[in-house]
Amino acid sequence: MFGMGFTEILLIAVIAIIFIGPDKLPKMMVDIAKMFRNVKNTIGTVKENLEEEINITDIQREALAYKEELLKATEDVSKVTQIPNDISSGLTSLNNDIMNIDDTPQTSKEPETVTFKKKPKKKKEKKKVTEENTDV
Repeated sequence: MFGMGFTEILLIAVIAIIFIGPDKLPKMMVDIAKMFRNVKNTIGTVKENLEEEINITDIQREALAYKEELLKATEDVSKVTQIPNDISSGLTSLNNDIMNIDDTPQTSKEPETVTFKKKPKKKKEKKKVTEENTDV
């Protein structure tokens, strides 16, 4: 018990009998037992409260994670709802650009005519090997 041997417990009992007296010793033992029981109950209560607090902190972490997810989803929704405004402003600027273009047609080369006639093939010239190229 508490890392004490029989002789140490016997020595404590003898000292207690000398200082407390044999008539008050039983009442003192009961009071000490009550004190140990109260300490044990208090430690158990503190342990339960700590476990509840730990669970509360876990719940708080989960709630913060949900809050972050909701904020991210809210940002995504606001981006999606912003798209029609962006499109309308883009269309307005495009419309303004079109109005600013001169109405004069741009001149270009003569129009190409489309025909379905076959084009004559170009003849490939054969390379003649000269004596200069073959000397090594």
